[in-house]
Amino acid sequence: MLPGYRTILYASDLSPNAAHAFRHAAALARSFDARICILHVLPEVESAVLNYVATVMGEDRLADLELGHKDDVRTEIEARIEAFAREELGDHPEDKARIDEIRVRHGNPVARILTEADEINADLIVLGSHGKGRLHYTFLGSVAEKVLHRAKRPVLVVPLD
Repeated sequence: MLPGYRTILYASDLSPNAAHAFRHAAALARSFDARICILHVLPEVESAVLNYVATVMGEDRLADLELGHKDDVRTEIEARIEAFAREELGDHPEDKARIDEIRVRHGNPVARILTEADEINADLIVLGSHGKGRLHYTFLGSVAEKVLHRAKRPVLVVPLD
């Protein structure tokens, strides 16, 4: 018999195909009477780009812009995720109450997904996997593959293509 899931971490990239993975997370939450934490990770800007911009604009101005921009982006992403969840749960509006929290974080997507899963003590991580082909995988790897191999808890990877 499978263990029950009480807390599910759904990692979203807000891609057009992400709804498929979210539907799996919602169905599992419904089946196990679990709560869902939705996570979206914004990758950090490369340090070389930041150094260049700091040289052109000045470090103080860059810091002000970066802080304000991060807050604006976080607010916009949270609103998009809320709208996305409402739309996807249209057939099951009662499932909206299962969404315990929406988290928007900055950093390395793999590291943040694993850290957030630990913080909320997730019983399951759900994320989508893009089939981008062998060349992309060879050079860049994939977030899903890295999470799958580094996680210390169950991971459901949903193919999105």
